[in-house]
Amino acid sequence: MSRKNASLSRRQFITGAAAAVAGVTVAPGVFLMRSAEEKTAEGVRWGLLIDSNRCGDCNACVTACHAENGVHGMDRPRTDAQWIRKVDLRDPGTGHTRSLPVMCQHCENPPCADVCPTGASFRREDGIVLVDKHTCIGCRYCMMACPYKARSFIHEPLAGQAAHAPRGKGTVESCTLCVHRIDRGEGTTACVEACHELGNGAMTFGDLNDPDSAISRELAEHGGSAIRADLGLNPGVRYQGI
Repeated sequence: MSRKNASLSRRQFITGAAAAVAGVTVAPGVFLMRSAEEKTAEGVRWGLLIDSNRCGDCNACVTACHAENGVHGMDRPRTDAQWIRKVDLRDPGTGHTRSLPVMCQHCENPPCADVCPTGASFRREDGIVLVDKHTCIGCRYCMMACPYKARSFIHEPLAGQAAHAPRGKGTVESCTLCVHRIDRGEGTTACVEACHELGNGAMTFGDLNDPDSAISRELAEHGGSAIRADLGLNPGVRYQGI
């Protein structure tokens, strides 16, 4: 084959592969697209504030998150995806314990994105950290790099997915801050909504860069801490009372 024909063949292959990927579906009507990255609002940084003093033993946030994003199979260890989970903290000095939710912390300097060899893990301009399922090769480097154990790997074929939350066997996933809601302009997440409706109102969502937002006012008045602040990752999720 001549060099010219070989070059043409490579271009045809790449073009064909790109077209195939663009039409990949993980379930009918579910496309693995990165288009939401183009919808970010200028100057915004979305974040969560969680008051551990108000967070109780309920699992309303976990249930709502998994229902919203079609995360099933929690009864089987290999499909134990946890976009959000409740953890118990114990003060070794007093023995006092408290429960609080932990999810992707949506870091300003995400280590998951630093180690990703394909760029599948990325941070949007508005601070939301996502996984592009088109380019995720399932190497799980991001899972090893995440100090919060916030990511899960999908081992098995999935069914009954939500069209707004594509998931696929052989890829990594984590909390998206309900990016589909944010891009529709709804201004809140499923976990926060459930916490206020069914829980103790311990969670606040909003724009960390807007001094007039509820989350910024609460942080200015009462403060908040980052988990493992010593790592310098500047997460978008903050906690009170820890």
